[in-house]
Amino acid sequence: MITEEWRGPIDQPDAFPYIRASVFPRLGHITSRSSDIKVEQPMANNPGAKKAIRKIARRTEVNKARRSRVRTYLRRFDEAVAAGDNAAAQTAFVDAQSEVMRAVGKGVIHRNTASRKVSRLAAQLKKLSAA
Repeated sequence: MITEEWRGPIDQPDAFPYIRASVFPRLGHITSRSSDIKVEQPMANNPGAKKAIRKIARRTEVNKARRSRVRTYLRRFDEAVAAGDNAAAQTAFVDAQSEVMRAVGKGVIHRNTASRKVSRLAAQLKKLSAA
C-alpha cells in the first residue's frame, strides 16, 4: 500500500536526476543531470504541429480583439446606466447584446456565459427604466 508521504519517482523528479526524461513524461525535457532540473516546453517536430502553433497564435490575437470589443460595449452600457440616461442605456443594451451574441457565434465566449451577461444587463436596464 502506498502512503501519502511517498508517491514514487513521478512526483519527486529531483530524487532521480540521472533518469532519462521519458520516465517523467509530465516534465518535458530534462536538460541537466544535477539536482537542479530545468524543464522546457516540448517543441513541435513536424510541419503540421508547427503550422498548428502558427494558427493558434493568429486565432489568439483575433480572439483577444473580439473579447476586448465585447468588454468595450459592456463598459459603454455600464456608463450609460451609471449616468442614468435611459435612452442611451437602451441603445447601449442593444449594441452590447448584439456584440455579446456575435462573440458566441465566433466561439470567443460560451453561450451560457453570454446568456447570463445579457440577462444581467436586461435586469439593470429594467431597474433603470422603473426608476
